[in-house]
Amino acid sequence: MDRDDIQVGRLLSRREILALLGASGIAALAGCRPSREVAQGGAAAGSVLPSCVVRPEQTEGPYFVDGRLDRSDIRSDPENGTIKGGAPLQIAIVVSRIGTGGACTPLPGARVDLWQCDADGVYSGVRDPSFDTTGQLFLRGYQVTDATGTARFMTIYPGWYRGRTVHTHFKVRTEPSAPRGHEFTSQLYFDDALTDRVHAREPYVSKGQRTVRNEGDGIFRRNGNQLMLDVAEVGEGYSGTFHLGLQIA
Repeated sequence: MDRDDIQVGRLLSRREILALLGASGIAALAGCRPSREVAQGGAAAGSVLPSCVVRPEQTEGPYFVDGRLDRSDIRSDPENGTIKGGAPLQIAIVVSRIGTGGACTPLPGARVDLWQCDADGVYSGVRDPSFDTTGQLFLRGYQVTDATGTARFMTIYPGWYRGRTVHTHFKVRTEPSAPRGHEFTSQLYFDDALTDRVHAREPYVSKGQRTVRNEGDGIFRRNGNQLMLDVAEVGEGYSGTFHLGLQIA
């Protein structure tokens, strides 16, 4: 069995999106750029959907650890300061609230957790049949969204492990200490061709060629194409921004 369990996520239907936008189905909403699907003609002619449409939730997996590490750079282990090797990757997660009429506004004050495996496919803070990293907290941390709804992280490009394609986990909580706060958990994925280039370098190449690509991953096939991180090369590393819209009562 794979490390991560499969969980069906909720994806907003086209009918629901258009209902949010109003009877005309046409909008140019402040703070929301057109989605890639619209730019490629995926929506009805003349309609523009916001980039912050609801994304699918996916399984948390067995490796979420609520370490309460308030930090933007998650590469180090706070116990000994050791920094995990790998291609530097900056991730910005932009969280918005979808309101009445489809208005898309930044959501400040939300807590965003990010966690992932290292270049060898190992997670911190857990006991697994192939490793034991209890007491370590590398590649974990959270940030609180700013006035623009953005949480920024410095991490590394993830490695791989058996049964899964390359991915990063994230969780958004509007009120993490409240019993009735809104919570959204999902995963981010990467272009296979980019992953091949990154993993052809050290320290990734030492692990060997990965065994699962995106379309071969059972969790990715559950709307993972809606969770792709658009990554660009920046200097010696990479940078990507992900827009997420939440329906909050």
